[in-house]
This record gives sequence, structure tokens and C-alpha cells, in this order.
Amino acid sequence: MQKRFLLPTAQKRKKQTKDIMKINQHVVKRTGGWAVVGEGNSRDTSVHQRQSQAIERAREIAQNQRSEVVIHGRDGKIRDKNSYGNDPYPPRG
Repeated sequence: MQKRFLLPTAQKRKKQTKDIMKINQHVVKRTGGWAVVGEGNSRDTSVHQRQSQAIERAREIAQNQRSEVVIHGRDGKIRDKNSYGNDPYPPRG
């Protein structure tokens, strides 16, 4: 029986896939409403009429990817952050 070895490119692909799963989701104001944008992406993932709808969608994505939701206010400043991944320093209960 032969052993399977990952080629360097396959190992790279595996690492890239793992890194992709940690993209933070930002909720930002747009002319047509509120958008969910993956960190580093140039295009909106989705656009919603209400901020609460955009936050809910961003939360779903972040929970799936085990990442963070960063909520921006109308002025563009960060209003809140929620983590859905492995926190380095989880709060004590």
C-alpha cells in the first residue's frame, strides 16, 4: 500500500483554505442601506435595508467562519465588535 504525501502546492492550498475561513465581517453604511463586507474584499457580500438585518447576516457568516463581526456606525467609526471564533483570552464567567 502506498503512502500519500501532500505536494507543496497542495499543502499551500490547504493553508490558504484555512486562512480564508478567518475573514472578519464588517457591517458598513451604504447609500442603499447597510452592507456586509468581508475584510479585504472590494465587493459587498450583501446589502440590507436595515442595520439589524446586516448584523444578523454578518453574524451567520462569522459563526460559520469562526471569525469576528465589526459593526460600524453611520460615521464609519467602529461601534461594536463580536467574536465567534477561538478567543485568545476568553472572559471568565
